[in-house]
Amino acid sequence: MTNIKLKNIANTIRGLSMDAIQKANSGHPGLPMGMADVATVLYQEFINFNPKNPDWFDRDRFVLSGGHGSMLLYSLLHLYGYNLSMEDIKQFRQWESKTPGHPEYQDTEGVETTTGPLGQGIANAVGMAIAENHLAGKYNKNIEVVNHYTYAMLGDGDLQEGVSHEACALAGHHKIGKLIAMYDSNNITIDGDTSLNFTEDTKKRFEAYNWQVLEIDGHNYDEIRTAIKAAQEEKEKPSLIICKTIIGFGSPNKQGTSGVHGAALGEEELILTKKNLGLPLKDFYVSDEVYQETNKIANSGNTKEALWNEKLDQLKNIDDELYKEFSGVIKNELPKIEYPFFESGKKVATRKASGDILEAIAPQIPALFGGSADLSPSNNTRTKQQTTYDAKNREGTYMHYGIREFGMGAIMNGMALHGGVLPYAGTFFVFADYMRSAIRMSALMGLRVIYVFTHDSIGLGEDGPTHQPIEHLASLRAMPNVLNLRPADANETSVAWKMALENTKGPTNLILTRQGLLTLTRDGKEMAFCTEAEKGAYVLTEDKDFDLIIMASGSEVEIALKAKEILNGFNRKVRIVSMMSTEVFDAQSQEYQESILPPDNSMRIAVEAAATQSWYKYVGYRGEVIGIDHFGASAPIDILYEKFGITAENIASTARKMYVFHESCEN
Repeated sequence: MTNIKLKNIANTIRGLSMDAIQKANSGHPGLPMGMADVATVLYQEFINFNPKNPDWFDRDRFVLSGGHGSMLLYSLLHLYGYNLSMEDIKQFRQWESKTPGHPEYQDTEGVETTTGPLGQGIANAVGMAIAENHLAGKYNKNIEVVNHYTYAMLGDGDLQEGVSHEACALAGHHKIGKLIAMYDSNNITIDGDTSLNFTEDTKKRFEAYNWQVLEIDGHNYDEIRTAIKAAQEEKEKPSLIICKTIIGFGSPNKQGTSGVHGAALGEEELILTKKNLGLPLKDFYVSDEVYQETNKIANSGNTKEALWNEKLDQLKNIDDELYKEFSGVIKNELPKIEYPFFESGKKVATRKASGDILEAIAPQIPALFGGSADLSPSNNTRTKQQTTYDAKNREGTYMHYGIREFGMGAIMNGMALHGGVLPYAGTFFVFADYMRSAIRMSALMGLRVIYVFTHDSIGLGEDGPTHQPIEHLASLRAMPNVLNLRPADANETSVAWKMALENTKGPTNLILTRQGLLTLTRDGKEMAFCTEAEKGAYVLTEDKDFDLIIMASGSEVEIALKAKEILNGFNRKVRIVSMMSTEVFDAQSQEYQESILPPDNSMRIAVEAAATQSWYKYVGYRGEVIGIDHFGASAPIDILYEKFGITAENIASTARKMYVFHESCEN
């Protein structure tokens, strides 16, 4: 294609971006204007997609890591045939539009991931590329059914965020050759020139990661084309194309300045810029010639997908079993799974139970892909059957992420977005802080990602307050669309894994103990697979005509049971409620909730070795919460529980005071 035609398309992208942002009087024109040339060459000459079927599995993925430049992506999606009309473009940043301020996964066809928090987009792209690499190694036995690139566009802000280091270093280590990143190197951030705070040698940095690094003029079509070809040809290294660009390219008075980064150009400058670029002064203008050129590319998508479908048919004829497995994983289907049962009476840490459960279920789930942030023996996340994924073993289903919690979370999000992979990985619960933003993005996008958090409380003992989570449960319970599961014993842990695997609406946090917990019975009977636990909370045991409810989660359920024994000695009648998940319980019917916590019963105590604020809505104004609203300490576990009052004796003492108060009120 001639460079003149490419220039016309690129300037059309600039015009649409400027107009939409001006109409909204809100947005970021600098990036779309600066990277329009690179994006045009990519879409017009390289990237494979089918706008008629945006979810075609073997499409190339494109991630706009700097999500603030969303009008670049929306312009591309409109021009290249996706379900994004000109009216949608005109509704940029408006209520219920398909063109929100930052690209939102599932809101707009063709948007591969939600981007905005800088650095996470490129980390998602790493995850997508790893998923492609893994699936190709696993299923390209006789027919090449997985063969696509992951392209990412990133900027100075992405590279300054630490998560980009974590993810990109891992991509280089694993030699992910089909990952191609295009760096919008324009030397401008919101505060001004990058010389204020960013003087590192990016080329040397990425070469040290084992990336191929190419440097080009980001407005020279021949150089852009040559660089992308070279990146595609490099099979052993991911590629970074450093595109030297001018932010706000074409604006006579604002290009190259921070003033064009995050604000509309203004009517006067908009007119001057259009004249400078040779664009008509008509708003939202696209010429027939531009539509003709982009439609050619859009219409070729059906042919590309049809060729892929022929490969699937060939695979089916050659190896029907492999075909069935591949078809299932790319549809994110979960097979029927047999979960293990644990006999009562033994003490098992829930992290150990989780490991035993994984040993049983992992061979049943072809898409399962595990990992840990350098804590595999502590998290019990690796099974005996799993082999390590690396540059020599693409079929491996276990990733050693290293000490990269944030990168791990963002990479898992990319894997889930790509499809064909069901990711889980572990770290200590206290380090959920490091990956919190990635968990939030999992929740925002509704991704099936499983976080295995072990060492869940002061129960880890001597490591002390730096490693003892206190506020983390309450914090994650406050996050929308997250399933938090803190099982009380091995069998609840089995239920928790079932719930996690079946949760397709968002991420799941499995919150597990270091210390051994008694495998419980229910009124003296084996619990088998306690399906009521799937409702978030259930009655574990109770006395007839109970007048006190003690509710707890995780390791504190066992302590609550001991408190019941003490109170029974004083002829007090108690119901014990195991609350594995507050959010699941809250989603139950009012009838079920009231069957567990009868509204006419105000004698309630909640117990959890963590911050107390999650529990007040369950205990009411007459109830009590026994927890920890301060940091922990370094000491053996039994000492810590005693000193902090998380004991059966303190629960019983608190209950007896409640009885005295309650009886005095009645009198």
